[in-house]
Amino acid sequence: MLCYSSTFLHRLKSSDAYKKAWGNNQDGVVASQPARVVDEREQMAISGGFIRRVTNDARENEMDENLEQVSGIIGNLRHMALDMGNEIDTQNRQIDRIMEKADSNKTRIDEANQRATKMLGSG
Repeated sequence: MLCYSSTFLHRLKSSDAYKKAWGNNQDGVVASQPARVVDEREQMAISGGFIRRVTNDARENEMDENLEQVSGIIGNLRHMALDMGNEIDTQNRQIDRIMEKADSNKTRIDEANQRATKMLGSG
């Protein structure tokens, strides 16, 4: 079993790398699911339809209805893309925190190995 001196632990915990990786306990319990980002531009809707009416017959009505459905599908795809982008950003931040903690742990392990090597060499 490897024992750390209190001065070593104090020095380690007061280092900037340790504080950056472990300091503010950002990795708490997940309390909610990711929320959708609301885009204010979505509030603007097309009021006059998608096509310019010439004959005002059933074909133009059908074309306009089809374009409305396509618009709805594209809107859904846009929302999915925004949600995916937000999730990727969140996961990238989480990966950065994990990498900082891994670097901190590597430093601690390297220092422990050096101390163990010194102990084995002098003992």
